[in-house]
Amino acid sequence: MFGYNVYMLSLLYDLPLAFIPLFVAIDIFGVLPIFLALTQGLTLEERSRIARESVVTALFVGLAFIAAGEVIFGILGITGNDFKIAGGLVLLVFAVLDLVRGTEARKSARRQSGVVPIGVPLIVGPAVLTTLIVLVDHYGVPPAVIAFLLNLAIVWAFLRKGIYLVRILGQNGITAISKIMSLLLASIAVMMIRLGVENIISKQ
Repeated sequence: MFGYNVYMLSLLYDLPLAFIPLFVAIDIFGVLPIFLALTQGLTLEERSRIARESVVTALFVGLAFIAAGEVIFGILGITGNDFKIAGGLVLLVFAVLDLVRGTEARKSARRQSGVVPIGVPLIVGPAVLTTLIVLVDHYGVPPAVIAFLLNLAIVWAFLRKGIYLVRILGQNGITAISKIMSLLLASIAVMMIRLGVENIISKQ
């Protein structure tokens, strides 16, 4: 009984320490406007489905990396910087396609955007995956998993509320920020690629 109480106290102490880095890494305040832009022109039902798909995708990818991240990295020789570059390339391709496609083509692509790029790598990207691996090393699996689940619950709540923000902003407002968000998405992609390349070069 005493050992259990000590474990629970340790868990309660470690949980906030694990939660905060993940909250910063996920950056829901950066994800939300991009989510609104990427789902611009879709129905509320389609937005709800994409929000659900995004969070479920992020959940499975995050848990998979908690379970086998270091092993996969070690076997394949992949580093966190490699993930930054790969994730940045995925975002960049999606942003460019969104900028050059016609309206109907963009809507068709956005209906499939729950898994990529919103679930991965926007919600769970290189920063989150790397953070999860570090947290498991420092605090163990339970605090990392609980902190991850709490953060995903917050993300889901924000995305759901974000759906209703469309009513406040209006269709014209969403249309106006759509192109801006696509450019922002491309900028984020370039930043991720740049940081990955800089970190690789600095370690040589």
